[in-house]
Amino acid sequence: MRVAVKRLLRRYGYPPDMQLLATETVIKQAEMIAAELSGDA
Repeated sequence: MRVAVKRLLRRYGYPPDMQLLATETVIKQAEMIAAELSGDA
């Protein structure tokens, strides 16, 4: 998933120096959504 996010950021011209933070944010959001959907929240 991390690789897919990085590819999308590159494709749409996201600044390379901000990609790490954006990737981590997306991963955290996905974890929170998964927790909500599974009822762990």
